[in-house]
Amino acid sequence: MLRLGAFMLTAVLMAALEIARPRRRPDPDRMGRWVGNLGVVAVSTALARLVFPVVPMALAASLRGLGLGIFPALDLPLAAEIVLGILILDLAMYGQHRLFHAWRPLWRLHRMHHADTFFDFSTGVRFHPLEILISMAFKLALVTLLAPPPLAVLAFEIILNSAAMFNHANFFLPLPLDRILRLALVTPDMHRIHHSTDGREMNRNFGFSFPWWDRIFSSYQDQPAKGHENMPLGLNIFRDTRCRSLLQMLAMPFVNPKSEQKR
Repeated sequence: MLRLGAFMLTAVLMAALEIARPRRRPDPDRMGRWVGNLGVVAVSTALARLVFPVVPMALAASLRGLGLGIFPALDLPLAAEIVLGILILDLAMYGQHRLFHAWRPLWRLHRMHHADTFFDFSTGVRFHPLEILISMAFKLALVTLLAPPPLAVLAFEIILNSAAMFNHANFFLPLPLDRILRLALVTPDMHRIHHSTDGREMNRNFGFSFPWWDRIFSSYQDQPAKGHENMPLGLNIFRDTRCRSLLQMLAMPFVNPKSEQKR
């Protein structure tokens, strides 16, 4: 319920900010696009509940009750475990994101996220259901190994979902404020570069929540070459408006356009 509440609150807030002060020209058919993008969320959520009998937070609680995992063996203070757990999980998502770009079979799933030719909060939750299943399996394996505090897992998942909608949101942040925020958070201007049609820019700024990993692992880019207003977004092979339908999006990993996007 906490995750759902945070999701709804963040979505409504980001949508309101986008309408009030957009960063780039908004999509004329914004509502139609939201139906497709949020429809993917519904399919992914239902499928994940069917496939996995346990969620990461419940798994963490069970493992700690049995005294299993790396974290219980370290015997750290709870506050340190929570902070360390959130950081490790976020770093793992950064690594997973880079892998989805580097390995072609995973890229075919992930490209549905990049195929959105507009960039707003709904893009932040537009992931193929099969990608969500792989990500969930990875998180469950990581939680099994670490057994972090359940509170750390819950906090991480709320931060991840909310940050994804925030850093995909199409609302204007004054540059001085953006500079301050991106010391601790991935901002929309920072992450928008990752959605450029330019393959070099598409392979920059992989971070989901925290910006430090891109700087540490040399994948950070400060500004796009063409500027934020002129930078084309999406994938050149999926620009037809028919690609916005739920069925077309679900089929994207399995279609073979005549010319593959160069990354």
